Amino acid sequence: MRVLIATGIFHPDSGGPATYLHGLLPALQERGYTFHVLTYGDAPCEGYGYPVERISFKQSALRRRYLYAQRYAELAAQSDLIYVNMLGLPRPKVSKPLALKIVGDYAWERALIKGWIAPETDLDAFQSRRDLPHVAWFKARRAREARQADTILVPSQHLRRLVSGWGVPPERIQVIYNALEPTLHTPNLSQAEARAALHWQAEGRYLLTVGRLIALKGVQYLIQALDAVPDVQLIVAGDGEFLPQLRALVESCGVAGRVRFLGKVPHAQIPLLMRAADYVALYSSTEGLSHTLLEALHVGTPVIASARGGNPEVVRHGVNGLLVPHPDLAALRTALQHAFSAGVRDQLAAQTALGLERFAWQTMLDQTDRALRALLEKADVPSSG
Repeated sequence: MRVLIATGIFHPDSGGPATYLHGLLPALQERGYTFHVLTYGDAPCEGYGYPVERISFKQSALRRRYLYAQRYAELAAQSDLIYVNMLGLPRPKVSKPLALKIVGDYAWERALIKGWIAPETDLDAFQSRRDLPHVAWFKARRAREARQADTILVPSQHLRRLVSGWGVPPERIQVIYNALEPTLHTPNLSQAEARAALHWQAEGRYLLTVGRLIALKGVQYLIQALDAVPDVQLIVAGDGEFLPQLRALVESCGVAGRVRFLGKVPHAQIPLLMRAADYVALYSSTEGLSHTLLEALHVGTPVIASARGGNPEVVRHGVNGLLVPHPDLAALRTALQHAFSAGVRDQLAAQTALGLERFAWQTMLDQTDRALRALLEKADVPSSG
C-alpha cells in the first residue's frame, strides 16, 4: 500500500506529531506499507528507510506553500492513500482516500497566538462563540478540511467530541490513543543516581516541564506560581519563540536563581530528566493526548497537569498525579504546595503505572493499521501492497 504522509513537522523536530510518525512508520512498513513523507524543514532527508522531502524554510512563506501544494498533488497521484497528520496544510483536492489525524484546533491556536482572542479563552467555549470575521474564517476553514476527510483519527474522546461539533459525522471519527514506543528508554537508575548523573542536588526539589516554548504550553503560569514553593527549582526543557518573554518573566518575578532553561534537549535524554525530577508539569491550555505525560508516567514520575483537553484521560487526580483547573494561578499554587508536602510524591509515584496498558504500542499500531486498510477497502481502490 503506497501512502503519502503529509505533515508540517517531522523528525528530528520536537512535538507529538513528529514523534508519533517517526515511531509509527517503520512499524507499518513491516506490515506491507510504503511511505513518502512530505514536510517542511531543512534537516537531512536521508536515513529513514523511506523517502522524506522537506520544503525549505529558507524561502518565503508564500513560495513554501506553493511548493508544498505542488508536490502534494504530484505525490498524491502516485499513492493509494493519503494520511495527513495535521490541519492547515496547503492541500489541493485530489481523488484519493484521505485519512486525517487531528490533535487540536488550529483556528483556536492561531487566534490565541495572533492576539485575536483573550489568552484565557477556553477551547471548548471557543467552539460556539461568535467571533470577528477573520477568526470565523479560520474556524470555517478547519471545519471544511475536517469534513472533506474520509476518516479522522483523534487521540482522545475530548477531541472526538470537539471535531464532531465541526459537522463531521461521528461514525467517521475514530479514537486511537497515543502510545509509548516500545523502544522508549527507561533509565535503569534510581532518582538519586539520575540526579548524580545530571549534577543536580541530591536533596533538591525539582519540577520539570518539557515541550515547545509557546504561550499555549503554560510555562508562564509555572514561573508565576513558584512563589508558593520557595525551595523548588523549575527545569525547562525545550525552546521556542516564547523564550524571551519567559526569561523576562523570570526576572520580574524574582526567581532567576530557581529557573533553569536547558534549551532543546535530545529526546533520548528526556527520560533521564524525568527520572531525576520530583514531578513533570504540563500546565497547557489544551492537549490532544500528551506523549510527555505518558513518558513521565512510564518512567515512574508523577505529573501535574492542567485539567484540559485529553489530560484527564491520562491523569487520575490523586492517583498518578494532580489535575489543576486552567488558567487558575491560585489553584496551581495550592496544587504545588500539596505536591511537595511530605509523603505525597511517594504516594503518587507508587501508582504511575496504573492504567498505562490503555496506551500500549501494539494496540495503537493494530488500530491504525485497521483504520487505513478499512478506508482503502471502502474506497474500492486496489492496493499496490
